[in-house]
Amino acid sequence: MDWNSNEIIPLTWFRNMRDTSPVTFNSDRNIWDVFKYEDVKTVFTRHEIFSSQGSENAEEPIDSSVLRTDPPKHRQLRMLVSQAFTPRVIEGLAPQISTVTQSLFDQAEAQGAVDALESIASPLPIVVIAEMLGVSLADRGRFKSWSDDLVSNDYDKYIQCQKEMSEYFSVIANERRREPQDDLISNLVHANIQGEQLSDIEIIGFCILLLVAGNETTTNLIASAMLCIDSLPDVREQLIADRTLIPSALEEVFRYCSPVQSMFRSVKQDTELRGQQLFAGQFVNMWIGSANHDDEVFEHPDMFNIHRNPNPHLGLGSGIHYCLGSQLARMEAKIVIEALLDRFPHFQRDRSHVLERANSTMMFSLTKLPILLK
Repeated sequence: MDWNSNEIIPLTWFRNMRDTSPVTFNSDRNIWDVFKYEDVKTVFTRHEIFSSQGSENAEEPIDSSVLRTDPPKHRQLRMLVSQAFTPRVIEGLAPQISTVTQSLFDQAEAQGAVDALESIASPLPIVVIAEMLGVSLADRGRFKSWSDDLVSNDYDKYIQCQKEMSEYFSVIANERRREPQDDLISNLVHANIQGEQLSDIEIIGFCILLLVAGNETTTNLIASAMLCIDSLPDVREQLIADRTLIPSALEEVFRYCSPVQSMFRSVKQDTELRGQQLFAGQFVNMWIGSANHDDEVFEHPDMFNIHRNPNPHLGLGSGIHYCLGSQLARMEAKIVIEALLDRFPHFQRDRSHVLERANSTMMFSLTKLPILLK
């Protein structure tokens, strides 16, 4: 890489923690930090010990979403929305995604130099998920702002954006109750799970999760892919010569620049992890970004290798909470990178701009990615 990974991804810190303190208690934050691949995967998959359950706080509807529920409720909620993310449905979105992508590149080409985040990586997934939900594209600026606030380190913004989204989606949900349309929100408000309809907060939590997860992960995947391709001439040449390598290159982006860097769980029952005693009621922070650089699993983990096989990264989660929109994210990113290499194979990052990471511990996201299209 011609950019110092440690400036925006703390690879040295991750390595030191894996080597010296793989499971460690942070007394300042009252939370366990877990750094090694095996342990992160254990926390992901042992849902009977490590709970995703939210607080059911009325101020935080995201805690009522499928992201923050355990079985059996999780299974019911996931089955409900999974119908919108079947392989057949996702493949059917490809023509629309291609059309939107080409339109975004047309607009960018007219300018010559653009912020890839603002002009390409962010608008595409927002357009796609907004249309799936059935909400107005005129509000996409608000969607992006809400998404950034929900994953930021600013707790006040985290709470405030959920209040604003709750008000926004409550109005739309009430409209869909009266006049259903062919969209996800209509399906949610009229859904029936074992004789019961979703509560208002469950519907809102679903909408918030789908809106944010539907664009934040994909935006950062696309931007990181551009950054890696630009930084590695040999990778660029291989992808230009052989487009079939793009999917494996994207899997390596998921591993190397994991869009989701960390996630939380709570301990449901006393347990032991790598010799450390964890007690019920405590919290665990899974460092996904560290797990994906564990040299016990990945050979030369700090090397970006598009031929890595196998590549069992945890960039999309694991177990019952494996990312529901994984196929959509992969397809959107694939279409964008194909179009980019077709139209602007020699695009360059504007190196006069210093790369800065957004204010989020949870996500790997840049504040800007200026590029020159040529």
